[in-house]
Amino acid sequence: MIDKARELIYDADALLITAGAGMGVDSGLPDFRGVEGFWRAYPVIKDLGLRFEEMANPKWFKDQPELAWAFYGHRLNLYRETTPHDGFKKLLEIAENKKGGYFVFTSNVDGQFQKAGFDENKITEVHGSINHFQCIENCNKDIWKDEDTFIKIDTKTFRATNKLPKCPNCGAIARPNILMFGDWNWISDRTDVQSFRLQNWLDNIDENGYKLVILEFGAGLAVPTIRFFGENIASRYDAKLIRVNPRDIDVPSGAISIALGAKDAIKTMYSL
Repeated sequence: MIDKARELIYDADALLITAGAGMGVDSGLPDFRGVEGFWRAYPVIKDLGLRFEEMANPKWFKDQPELAWAFYGHRLNLYRETTPHDGFKKLLEIAENKKGGYFVFTSNVDGQFQKAGFDENKITEVHGSINHFQCIENCNKDIWKDEDTFIKIDTKTFRATNKLPKCPNCGAIARPNILMFGDWNWISDRTDVQSFRLQNWLDNIDENGYKLVILEFGAGLAVPTIRFFGENIASRYDAKLIRVNPRDIDVPSGAISIALGAKDAIKTMYSL
């Protein structure tokens, strides 16, 4: 399968790179796989008896903002301190040499693709970005980028201890511009623009008759947004799908499955 995948990528005119949480595991980032995986990353939250789906809810920014910002602040700090693994760089090198170019579609909110050098205008972050904020009260539709916030956290109580980010318009608590569970107030404008760019790129690929290959990395079944998207695009645009995942390896007919982590798969195919 590795040889077949390598051949498909070599022959491709364009690459659509899709990625779930597994893409960042080799950089040292948690993927929160299952409740036990989440609790290993956040043992204090285990004591509270909260699952990821319960913690990743905007209500905490109103009910217990110090707890909410301890959770998201820890992730924000971690993502900013993390260096993308070498697979990102090799993937970008391959993608930039395609005549039809590339686009990234990811459910990750960590900004690792941008950090690795991928073009900001060629990325769709379908669940938003932790590096962008919005007002918890939705006083307006503003989304602003924040590169300076650092959240100090009391690890014993798991509460933010420094001044919390505020909306520059009304002074209410700010929250990350991330689509959370039970989230009716997420402002999707930034992601909508990204999705518009992606659709234009796909239309151009189709109009030019380019051979499209979809490279999917680390997309699980718990929230199958990435898997469904790649399968749909493969069907609509007669594209080849290559699914890289060490566990959830099932693929539709005609697709290729590689049971490795992202970095190992890229290394195996391209000798990092």
